[in-house]
Amino acid sequence: MSRKNALAAAVAATLTLGTVTAVASQSTAAASSPSARPGAGFQAMTADARGEAMRSADREAAATARTLGLGPDERLVAKDVLMDTDGARHVRYDRTYRGLPVIGGDLVVHYGKDGKVTGSDLAHQGAISVAGVAPKLTAADASAAAVKHAKHVRNAKTDSSDHNTLVVYAVGKVPVLAYRSTVTGAGEAGPASQEAVIVDAGSGALLDQYELHQGATGTGNGIHVGQVSIETTQSGSGYTLTDAAHGGTVVYDSYGSPDTAPKQNARAFTKSTNTWGTGTSSSRESAAVDASYGLAKTWDYYKNTFNRSGIRNDGRGAPAYVHVGTNLVNAFYDDSCFCMAFGDGSSSNSNTPLTSLDVAGHEMSHGVTAATANLTYSGESGGLNEATSDIFGTMVEFYAGNSADPGDYYIGEKLNMGSNGFMRRMDKPNADGASLSCYSSQAGTVDVHNSSGIANHFFYLTAEGTGAKTIGGLAHNGSPCNGDSFSGIGKDKAAAIWYRALSTYMTSTTNYSSARTATLNAAADLYGTNSQERYIVSKAWAAVSIGTALPDPGTSTPTPTPSPSSPGSPSPSPTTGNALVNGSFEQGATGWTQSADIIGTSTAAPARSGSWYASMMGYGSAATESLSQRNIAVPSTGSPRLSFWLQVATQESGATAYDTLKVKVNGTTAATYSNANAGTGYVQRTIDLTAYRGTTITLEFAGQEDAYLTTNFLIDDVAIG
Repeated sequence: MSRKNALAAAVAATLTLGTVTAVASQSTAAASSPSARPGAGFQAMTADARGEAMRSADREAAATARTLGLGPDERLVAKDVLMDTDGARHVRYDRTYRGLPVIGGDLVVHYGKDGKVTGSDLAHQGAISVAGVAPKLTAADASAAAVKHAKHVRNAKTDSSDHNTLVVYAVGKVPVLAYRSTVTGAGEAGPASQEAVIVDAGSGALLDQYELHQGATGTGNGIHVGQVSIETTQSGSGYTLTDAAHGGTVVYDSYGSPDTAPKQNARAFTKSTNTWGTGTSSSRESAAVDASYGLAKTWDYYKNTFNRSGIRNDGRGAPAYVHVGTNLVNAFYDDSCFCMAFGDGSSSNSNTPLTSLDVAGHEMSHGVTAATANLTYSGESGGLNEATSDIFGTMVEFYAGNSADPGDYYIGEKLNMGSNGFMRRMDKPNADGASLSCYSSQAGTVDVHNSSGIANHFFYLTAEGTGAKTIGGLAHNGSPCNGDSFSGIGKDKAAAIWYRALSTYMTSTTNYSSARTATLNAAADLYGTNSQERYIVSKAWAAVSIGTALPDPGTSTPTPTPSPSSPGSPSPSPTTGNALVNGSFEQGATGWTQSADIIGTSTAAPARSGSWYASMMGYGSAATESLSQRNIAVPSTGSPRLSFWLQVATQESGATAYDTLKVKVNGTTAATYSNANAGTGYVQRTIDLTAYRGTTITLEFAGQEDAYLTTNFLIDDVAIG
């Protein structure tokens, strides 16, 4: 529950006892009931606010390092800060040792709203110490060893664009001094594929290796999104593919630049008219339209769903390059250039660009992962990295609501992938003949695109449950590894849980077991420790052979909450005898549009019936809020009326209306309530709707509070009939 609801709940509690006192902190009861937390529980932050939060985290870094018991040669560098809606804070730090980057040294520190440390998640537990930082091997020796050990590229070599970096490798129990080297050769991404190889700086022994370009290798069908609106910028008498509405994202024509340097031959797309592409690959603009649209939809999804402004949450867009390389059947995000690249495909896929909607969402999501947990791109963490991009690429596809590419749980289904027709399936990962559907000891040794199937399968089962269904016109079948049967919680709740786990609890070395813990923590944060949502998360992990299900909390199966991620979904039906949808609020926000965290549940300020209610205002400062429902069919016979139960709790005194709640029908105020209506319990209110008989209306509760003292309006059991 948000701070203002907690304040209001405490005010209501004191009123019940017959006293009125100012409340300065959240009640314990409110804190334990997080059932309505939008944006995965995070606040939206302006660039200035985020900048100050980062500076504050850096100022606290030394003290935090001491609190965590880190060594005298270690330093923490703030990477990101997320603020919960209740004021709690989560600071992600990278670690250095005597000035060297520490691979596997990242950590997240959790602060309560009182500023005190409440917990931490460390990729490497405890202090780091190595014998010295003077390597026995030279950089040239390290390059030679890296070439020898390379396995993801053939005919590996190093050139001027490759580099060696001295690091401390802390993935494992004993940190060692190491070199991180880059090698180039023929591989999945084309003739100039790159691989990172980490070798012991003393012996040259292999420590780790992984592909640098985290991409979705595949083929395409040409222009995937059809005729769409895209954001451009007018420059003089012409236009460019610069999207000022999404961080200034620019789409360039790479003109066959190598995938190791996509900007080498790049040129901006410019023209005198603002119409782009022809819908076929014969126009170089057509692939750029796909990319621009896909990246904008991905930006919008993260912004509108999680309050995240761009890849790094700093409001800055990453450049994108189309027509990269020659015969490049790949698309990728590269954090070193903070850019995305899309190949044109090859004869194996009829030379069609890899610019489909889910691919764009997949690649941009690699950037989000790099900016948050930075999951190492090898072993089990590499599979989780790939799955994260599949999960959010899929969610972007649902969010876009594009009829040319409807949402589904197939990855790259527009890309004509040989006999399968897709790259991966989340409902049935092993359908491609290579991906893992169930966890096994192989998970850390197979290709990360294949081990991603475990987390993809988990996500599908969490969202959709078991059994056969048709989604986006394609057949899906959630087949658990343990033969279980259960309903899902809906894709929007599942995605909120995964995003919070990624951004708050996961680190670079998170494996599948740790991912289970992270998602259970996230589900508890968002929906409560004993929630049905958390229980289903545990069942879905058990269904992919990770852990066992938690005890059933004994509540009914959760009803998925519709959101912008599923445009076109059928509206839920009103309760019998009530023209309103979900007038009791027992289905959360279903059917309602709320301007803030209004609909929720708390024992500190109980509902009139059931567990859920709407709590408006209660800030104690100048504010407005709105709760509304559209397209309500007022009965055409009898004397229809609106009825609802209202409790008003306030710190104000006297009969003057300082803070108000207006009930509006089609924008016209039908009734006004204020702090002067305060009482100790719920009172039923009714409004005559005879004038609207047989019509469709919009109902709105509009709250307004002045700059002094708190008034809270609690609403429940709203009905029209």
